Amino acid sequence: MASTTTTTAAAAAAAAAARFTCLAPATRPASASASAGRFLLPARQWGAATTHGSAAVPVVAAPSRRWAPGVAYATAATGKSVHDFTVKDIDGKDVALSKFKGRALLIVNVASQCGLTTANYTELSHLYEKYKTQGFEILAFPCNQFGAQEPGSNPQIKQFACTRFKAEFPIFDKVDVNGPNTAPIYKFLKSSAGGFLGDLVKWNFEKFLVDKTGKVVERYPPTTSPFQIEKDIQKLLAA
Repeated sequence: MASTTTTTAAAAAAAAAARFTCLAPATRPASASASAGRFLLPARQWGAATTHGSAAVPVVAAPSRRWAPGVAYATAATGKSVHDFTVKDIDGKDVALSKFKGRALLIVNVASQCGLTTANYTELSHLYEKYKTQGFEILAFPCNQFGAQEPGSNPQIKQFACTRFKAEFPIFDKVDVNGPNTAPIYKFLKSSAGGFLGDLVKWNFEKFLVDKTGKVVERYPPTTSPFQIEKDIQKLLAA
């Protein structure tokens, strides 16, 4: 019995240490792969169009995962997992993602001024509150590449997420998810998910589901709501 109690307490302490401190204690509410080679994911239908802010942005169909001779495809680095990367958190501190070993992860590029912001942050916060004690973590990476809808500084982004949505999941430094300055973690995520040359992230709130060993197991377009992913999260937690 003593051994079981000690193990449970240690697991709870580790989970608490992994969580993002949203507000300072004085202001915090009281309630508050892909192995070597190619990793194929099922194609999904993205729909016709979606509205981001005031503009209607066409949402293209997810590319087929069929392999054709003579076409260059991005592949995951041999022996790599999400746990091999170190990133900056929103306060500028280094975070080794190895600290999340043994936890299922949902990695998402977020923005504060997108038409998808309110629904996604609300649902993400709900899922995190529901499953955080069961081994689930959400890693949010702000990105300003889509309609310049994340223009604020890191402190402004943190304040927005904390005060409006009471987000308690980890939020990291603003990054590029496409282009020549793509963050290494996103190069890995995209290559692990297969597709043409890493399959560009299409818009804010694209999501990558990662298993307890750090391998990408599914990728969802921006128009997939977090609640639609809940069953997949439950499967990973039960594995």
